[in-house]
Formats: sequence, structure tokens, C-alpha cells
Amino acid sequence: MTQDFVVQVIYQGVMTLLLVSMPVVGVGLVVGLVISIFQAVTQIQEQTLTFVPKVIAVLFMLAFTSPWMISIVVDFTTSLWSNIPAMVR
Repeated sequence: MTQDFVVQVIYQGVMTLLLVSMPVVGVGLVVGLVISIFQAVTQIQEQTLTFVPKVIAVLFMLAFTSPWMISIVVDFTTSLWSNIPAMVR
């Protein structure tokens, strides 16, 4: 197992993590931005106004994209398991 191979596996793991988490984080970011603009315009500074819609949006997005996320993670895990003979050499 060479250093290049280890770097490639770590790179693939980080890219898989970013790819899987990006839709949920993006929705949380967009919903938070919209609510912040709404609070700035109306001068309503209620804490639950920012928390509840973000949680609902993130949970909805997580439920909507979970089959895709699971398939990406399973593909990555399968490729890791299939590369074990190459890792041992």
C-alpha cells in the first residue's frame, strides 16, 4: 500500500462525505438566509422563528434525499471492501 493509494482513499472518503452532506447543509443555509432577511425586514427577533423552519426543512430534505445518500455511501463502502486485497499488498 503506497502513500498515493492512501491519499486517494482519503480523498474519495472526503468527497463522498461532502457530496452526501451538501444538499442538507445547502437547504439549511438557504432557509436560514431567507428567515434572517425576513427578520431584518420585519424586525422580529424571535429565536424559535429561525430554529423551527430550519429543522423542518432539513428533516424534509434528509427524508427526501436519504435513498440517494444511502446508495452513495453503500457504493463507496463496496469499493473499499473490494479494494482490500490491493490495500494489503
